[in-house]
Amino acid sequence: MERYFNITGACNPKEHYMVNLDSRLAEIKKMVDAGKYFVINRGRQYGKTTTLNALENYLSQDYIVVSMDFQFLDASDFENTETFVSAFAQELNELVDEKHQISEELAKQLHKIADGADGYTRMANLFKWLCSWCKSASKPIVLIIDEVDSASNNQVFLDFLAQLRGYYLNRNKKPTFQSVILAGVHDIRNLRQKIRSDTEHRHNSPWNIASSFDIDMSFSPDDIMGMLNDYENDHHMGMDIVSISQLIYDYTSGYPVLVGEFCKNMDESSNWNEQGIIEANKQILIRKTPLFESLIGKLEDNTALRKLLYNILFKGQKIPYNPDDATIDDAFMYGFVKNENGLIAVANRVFEVRIYNWFISLETTDSQIFAEGVNDKSQFINGSGLNMELILEKFILHFNDIYGTQPDKFKEDDGRKLFLLYLRPIINGIGNYYIEAQTRDQRRTDVIVDYLGKQYIIELKIWHGDEYNTQGEKQLSEYLDYYHIDKGYLLSFNFNKNKQSGMHTLELNGRTIVEAVV
Repeated sequence: MERYFNITGACNPKEHYMVNLDSRLAEIKKMVDAGKYFVINRGRQYGKTTTLNALENYLSQDYIVVSMDFQFLDASDFENTETFVSAFAQELNELVDEKHQISEELAKQLHKIADGADGYTRMANLFKWLCSWCKSASKPIVLIIDEVDSASNNQVFLDFLAQLRGYYLNRNKKPTFQSVILAGVHDIRNLRQKIRSDTEHRHNSPWNIASSFDIDMSFSPDDIMGMLNDYENDHHMGMDIVSISQLIYDYTSGYPVLVGEFCKNMDESSNWNEQGIIEANKQILIRKTPLFESLIGKLEDNTALRKLLYNILFKGQKIPYNPDDATIDDAFMYGFVKNENGLIAVANRVFEVRIYNWFISLETTDSQIFAEGVNDKSQFINGSGLNMELILEKFILHFNDIYGTQPDKFKEDDGRKLFLLYLRPIINGIGNYYIEAQTRDQRRTDVIVDYLGKQYIIELKIWHGDEYNTQGEKQLSEYLDYYHIDKGYLLSFNFNKNKQSGMHTLELNGRTIVEAVV
């Protein structure tokens, strides 16, 4: 069977092109060897199940591995202690029957627990059985539970964790699991807060024995390169593997399912070059996928999270990383953001544009400037791409017509948002934009537009006087050098009452800069 790029469900190296996980598995095994209990919590489709499946095989030589998935338990199984203990024992019974030899007496006891026999469905009975098994087993036992999110809002699961904790703390006296690994999007503290919101239970977890899991599960450029080497050996596309791997990483920051999406798109189009990357990005941004549904759903439901992302993207606020801030903690847990040199940044370029588009879409219905962009769209298309000078000229005209009499209404971040509102319908369906994260701050933002294979760099900035404007011109010129582009655009938002709107062109260090002042 020919291998392919999989973006739906766990990956199997016999069926799918995959990143080599051996180094990660070796690091996880060190934690297991040390007897640590821990949680692997990462965002949706971050490769958790794939990693756990590979880990089960990786550990099997030294350990008995019991790998369970709480997706196979339904709500009624968590209704009370008896139903949970019985359901857990039923799952365990199937695993033991399939893979592991246990004594006849232990098998009888497990069947009674699974069948819900009188006197056998207390949590203590289940753990006494587990203790007996751990004592008699031929090898240490590792328990893995995937999709622990399925147990959220449930006190019974916390009671289960409390038992695991109790046996862990007394493992010198009572045999128990060598290691317990829980996996899901939510961490255990988040599950606890949903059940008990009072301060005492918020800060006293039944899972405070857990070690930190700091192993990086994102894909590096080298990881991607290894996977593409396998693909190239099979298909002989003649791609530049080093540059393609780096470009995929630049867009995704190694978020596993997004890496897979880029590769799948380019495989289907047989277009393994920079233009193929741009086209794949465009397709990904317009698709309604479970990952994006989850991402947008969290923004719709969580006001504080929405405000955090808005302040980063539109206001350019520099927000320090603080793991004790509940909103920042949520943003990390869901995979929205990353810690970049001590500051909060959106996790990757794809998420960033998708979130930008979502914020913009909230205002398109009632936005006059968006409507003007729709009406003007056909004027800006020429044989070689976009007439960016005309776009800026028209934007200034519309801005002054619509908002010129009410400048006090706007904050500095509104100008940037209005330009993106105007730009979006012009490039929609053919081109895309992204924001250069390294240049985004409260004074400056660089928008890079990809349209029909050509890039346009527009620096958006707030007017802070002639000296700062000259500095902006120099920065843009250097940025154009980096991208090997001859012409760039500088759009300044001047909120002074005596401002002078207009456009002019200058030459700087061999580059052409078109300046527009609103």
